[in-house]
Amino acid sequence: MAKAKPKSASSAGKPAKPAVKDWREETLARMRTLILEAVPGMTEERKWKKPSNGMAGVPVWSHNGIVCTGETYAKVVKLTFAHGADLPDPKQLFNSSLDGNTRRAIDIREGETVDAKAFQALVKAAAAHNGPAAKSAKPVKLLSGGNPQIAKADGDAPVQAYIAAMPGFKGDIGRWLDALIVKTVPHVRKAVKWNTPFYGTEGEGWFLGYHCLTKYVKVTFFRGISLRPIPPGGTPKSGESRWLDIYEGDKFDDKQMASWVKQAAELPGWKI
Repeated sequence: MAKAKPKSASSAGKPAKPAVKDWREETLARMRTLILEAVPGMTEERKWKKPSNGMAGVPVWSHNGIVCTGETYAKVVKLTFAHGADLPDPKQLFNSSLDGNTRRAIDIREGETVDAKAFQALVKAAAAHNGPAAKSAKPVKLLSGGNPQIAKADGDAPVQAYIAAMPGFKGDIGRWLDALIVKTVPHVRKAVKWNTPFYGTEGEGWFLGYHCLTKYVKVTFFRGISLRPIPPGGTPKSGESRWLDIYEGDKFDDKQMASWVKQAAELPGWKI
């Protein structure tokens, strides 16, 4: 019987080397620490779990609304600020998504560093932009599909009350839509009617409304048939209205939504 060969001195008895951490993981961990240090009470969670991100989801940091998200790609770590277009950036940290109407991003490549002090100033500004937590005298009742029950009223206040009561991911959609609409149409009129936020222009009626359903938020353009491209929801039986259904995990398309809002606001609206 052949004798077993002794283990070589180079491999026997030596502990395995610890796995080298990927530079993207290290970068995201470093930025995470800066984010949490910048704003006490920052909420951290994982959203939009998909096979493309190994079902790990995307880190989301919130403080009375989304502050920023962190994503890793092959060549960059991307930190996207939900309302970056409205934030002061004297050090010009934003270097990506610069053509969006609301969001801005910071792309970090291997070997690059970000000015920690300037970055934390951005985080603080983003949290301040979201404002204080919405207060309500009593809990808002959620109707079928999780749609908030808000009394009919004109102005921004009832719309903000509706958005604050939108459950889960739907609240993120509501905040995004409201900020984008206001930025695109600065003098927009607002109201809540039939438990639905309405947006319009003075003397021209309403051009858009949105409503919570069980698995998505339906964004309706009342003259959608005249928009280009025509929003995907609806049939000839829908009259002039067309809509877009936004589900959890869907990416927000700032450019397309802003284009639709701008077009819709320039059309004669729905007068009720």
